[in-house]
Amino acid sequence: MRILFRYVFREFLIPLLYCLSGFIGIYVLFELFGSFSRMTAADISFGTAALYFAGYLSPFFHYLAPAALMLATIYTIWNLCRHCELTAMKASGVGPQTVIAPLMLGAVIVAGFTAWVNEYYMPRHALWAKQLRTARFRSEDAMRDCAPSYKDTKRNHSWVVAGEHNAACTHFTDVRITIADKDGSRERVLSAAAADWLDGEWWLTDAKTMHYAKRPAAGSEAGVLEPVASSTPELDAVGLRVFPELREKPQDIQMQSAGAQFISARSKLRYLRRGSDLSDGMRRDLMYDAWAQLVSPLACIVITLLSIPAGMTSGRDSVFAGILGALGMFFAYYAMVVGSMVLAKTELVPPVPAALLPPIAFLALGLYRLARPLRPTLFLTVLYFLLYAIYVLAAFGLVRRLGMEPTMAHVVAATLPIAAAILAAFKLKPARRGGAA
Repeated sequence: MRILFRYVFREFLIPLLYCLSGFIGIYVLFELFGSFSRMTAADISFGTAALYFAGYLSPFFHYLAPAALMLATIYTIWNLCRHCELTAMKASGVGPQTVIAPLMLGAVIVAGFTAWVNEYYMPRHALWAKQLRTARFRSEDAMRDCAPSYKDTKRNHSWVVAGEHNAACTHFTDVRITIADKDGSRERVLSAAAADWLDGEWWLTDAKTMHYAKRPAAGSEAGVLEPVASSTPELDAVGLRVFPELREKPQDIQMQSAGAQFISARSKLRYLRRGSDLSDGMRRDLMYDAWAQLVSPLACIVITLLSIPAGMTSGRDSVFAGILGALGMFFAYYAMVVGSMVLAKTELVPPVPAALLPPIAFLALGLYRLARPLRPTLFLTVLYFLLYAIYVLAAFGLVRRLGMEPTMAHVVAATLPIAAAILAAFKLKPARRGGAA
């Protein structure tokens, strides 16, 4: 069994690498059409060009990987059917799990790699690639054109960077940090030649501290701010020292400066916990984006699971029918993802259920297709969309028309598609054959 497992896994791995290479090559080719002349004019090295394309492609990898898995799964099963290897396995008493297990193992490995790209590689390199392209591929200007700034409303800290910075926002030059008290009045201003994030704390080089205090003024209850002498001149004279009161992390600065599309889901959730001045709409959109990014690698497993029955169809009936069925499920999944995003950002569905619903629903559909291969896929897809529409419309009506509390409205609305699904299951249950033989 181990030999058979390794054989199927190897037969799956080869077309998977071909498909991934092909999709990446298509993206690189299209990008070269618009950037080749600027690359040659900037005379960048091959290593810099390779890093640029890797960073440029990283935000799209969670779309490319499921597509490559879909085609590789269909081709592998079709190839096994074409050489009658599946028939030989069945005749030898080998169950279908022997073929399904290596395919799902490959999908899990690719899903893990996709999660690593989303959470670690993309936040560090995608923004750098965008800035390099904006700077016409001149590396020395890439980090100078988009100087980051940050404002921590919870601790009243404001950062302004006038010099250079790296992509991870762990090193800045020519930094000015304003620290205010609870009522927003300026308390201290730190001016440093450099700021570095080391061992979880900010270290400032050649930091100059300007202290401020309120002086009573005639006709003004708040008083007037004026600079005062530092109470710790010996400490201020130290060339390199740590500032433990600066608790903001590089990811927080990246979040405000770069935009949510270049940030990891972990950093988005952390920013939601810290951002007290976010509006309800911004908080809802950011919550959905974070959870959608967290669950996006699950598309690799879902699409592979949906492609296995399509591969069986391609080997049993026709290649065209198998590929068409897999493409239909692929686009139906991402249509549901887009629909859930719209519903979440228009307040019809809470952001977390909207992000989790497509992978969970299509995962259940894929398992059902494997368990009941004779059930028409089109009927299940239409039924799922119908039940989903009933749930959304019922929740919308209960909240907007009857003024019901949103959580209770979604609980009540969910009972309608569940009841419809139970009724459909009893209705479609095949009747038992009566009478003795």
